[in-house]
Amino acid sequence: MHTQKLSTLEKIGFGAGDMALNVVISSMMLIITFYYTDIFGLKPLDMATLFLVVKFVGAMADLVMGQITDRVTTRWGRYRPYFLLLAVPYGISVFFVFTTPSWGYDAKLLWAYSTYILMTLMTAGVGIPYISLPSSLTSDPQERLSANGYRLFFAKIAGFLVTIVVPILANQWGGSDKSAGYQMAMAVMAVIGIALFLFCFATTTERVPHVVQKQSLWQQLQVLLRNDQWLILCGVCVTGTIGYVLRGSVAMYYAKYYLGGNTAAVSAFMSLGVAAAILSMIASTWITKFYCKVKLFRYSQIVVAALSVAIYVFVKPGDMVLASVLYFTLSFVVDLHAPVFWSAIAETIDYGQLKTGKRVSGFAFGGISVCQKAGMGIAGWLVGVLFAYFDYQPNQEQTAAALNGIALMLSVLPGFFHFLMGALMFRYRISDDYYTEVKTQMQSHGLVGNHVAG
Repeated sequence: MHTQKLSTLEKIGFGAGDMALNVVISSMMLIITFYYTDIFGLKPLDMATLFLVVKFVGAMADLVMGQITDRVTTRWGRYRPYFLLLAVPYGISVFFVFTTPSWGYDAKLLWAYSTYILMTLMTAGVGIPYISLPSSLTSDPQERLSANGYRLFFAKIAGFLVTIVVPILANQWGGSDKSAGYQMAMAVMAVIGIALFLFCFATTTERVPHVVQKQSLWQQLQVLLRNDQWLILCGVCVTGTIGYVLRGSVAMYYAKYYLGGNTAAVSAFMSLGVAAAILSMIASTWITKFYCKVKLFRYSQIVVAALSVAIYVFVKPGDMVLASVLYFTLSFVVDLHAPVFWSAIAETIDYGQLKTGKRVSGFAFGGISVCQKAGMGIAGWLVGVLFAYFDYQPNQEQTAAALNGIALMLSVLPGFFHFLMGALMFRYRISDDYYTEVKTQMQSHGLVGNHVAG
């Protein structure tokens, strides 16, 4: 059938792919820092260097994978085959990262580098095809936005499993051996991730074929540098990711040390953030039906900056109730932009093709992923450096300086980056009406296919 409308099952299947991907992404944003310092036993500065190196490798892997998806098309499509081929290696790599060997410190550090890099390569192998998939699922901007709403809803479910279920299972299964507990808990997450990628492969269809011109990396880069709207999204991605990862990385420390919570209280605090984000996905999809999605993006991030300052000013050590209320509110507002951002990437690619006459897809999606990796690497490095600066000591009572540092890292510092993110969006202009004009002109120039690809 010649339609751009997606069935509910296909949207669920598409969302399942992001749920699988977020077994890793949520782990990297929310628990990997705590795991490496308090469970695995890395020194903060060593962890900071590890994050920088691994994210650089990941950025290169994303670019390579983007080129592969531009050049290879199979009977299953351009992007979906990788979910089938790499699901199992992806799951195994997750298990290895959360395995703590009983070795000396240097050997453990080498193990951390090896396993984290392996997982990063596997994540690029499935991640770049996944974030590129929406451009082939449908050319309808509202359907694309709706699909991304499903996607981000399921991504937050993965975040719920990682931040709530994993610490609880690790505590119950590991007992006094927390490292064994995390290993077993993440093994369950890995199996779930494998199953979800296979489900995504089975339920989605690439129905919008695009002719990708063969261009060198340098030629593609030149084309992208002329795409001002894509460049804005790059800046938005870096600044937003730094803020998001910085806050997420210290949330467990904040709940445990600043608020004085036990394992159950820490899990409950983390669950508030995830629950708020899930509700935000639903709200965003509803709001954008009658309110400009670009304005929602801009102003939500400015509000996040204000809420971040409020948390630092008003929440005192041990004040779990007020902290929970403000953290829930902030987590709700911060994710209102997410469906808009991920649907906007495909729109900037079409905009760039119309503007330059050349389509750059794989490198464009890969470039956004590189920006995300850059943001994660910078945030991870900042966490390690700041922990060392504030003299954080794992599994001990913290000094006043360390507690203040943790509070700053959860509130004001990430809030600053969200403010920059919102400010950048004032230069972004591809609204739904504008994109409709772009799509009409593309069709008149024969730049997009209208048949269903198998």
